[in-house]
Amino acid sequence: MKKITAIIIEDNPLALEMLTSDISNNHKEIEILGTATSVVEASKLIRKKTPDILFLDIMLGDGTGFDVLEIFPDLQSKIIFVTASDAHAIKAFKFSAIDYILKPYSDSDLEIAIEKAKNQIQPDKAQLEVLQQAVTSPHNKPEKISLHTSDKIIVVNISDIIRCKSDNNYTTFHFNDSTKILVSKTLKYYADMLKEVGFLRVHQSHLINTKYIKEFIKSDGGYLLLTDKSNVPVSVRKRAEVLEILNSY
Repeated sequence: MKKITAIIIEDNPLALEMLTSDISNNHKEIEILGTATSVVEASKLIRKKTPDILFLDIMLGDGTGFDVLEIFPDLQSKIIFVTASDAHAIKAFKFSAIDYILKPYSDSDLEIAIEKAKNQIQPDKAQLEVLQQAVTSPHNKPEKISLHTSDKIIVVNISDIIRCKSDNNYTTFHFNDSTKILVSKTLKYYADMLKEVGFLRVHQSHLINTKYIKEFIKSDGGYLLLTDKSNVPVSVRKRAEVLEILNSY
């Protein structure tokens, strides 16, 4: 069987040693062509050898993993991103819809990542830009989000999303141009992600972008009229929060 080749780029010596050992001992089908601890070392190594899989740490001593990717814009290697347990980094990967290994990782985490890398479609440029913006500017609010549909990944402007509606384990995104996108993740997943950028879960089945609120109608239990003329019910426990937001305008 033909060996799968790999290069590991990791600036933490202990993490580098552990990942190298885990791959060598538990994934005999992978041949490690070399390792690097910096952007400079990585660029020299990749110029000599192009691996099937690139294990890429996000934060390096002399730059970031994105600097490596910018040096090789046509790199054909499958990328497995590696990141420390950092809230900003985790949020960045969620917004970009790109898989990653979180340090410290388990044997199963590594195995799943390798299997995905063997079969995955490479993240496109737009996804990588979402990830890079969120990682390198953690204090800025994300402007874009990647959405997984059944057959593709679509990068959209967060400001164009009017509301999201739950459909069991799926979520339908409604946009200001009247288009819709059905995504195979729960509403809770997106409510947790988007609450910092002006979204509010006003009901078990509804998440709204508060900038599109037009009116709050107090009759019939209380509901919101949005700028796209849709009516969204407000749960009893969310009513006070909605009124507080409206009174702050």
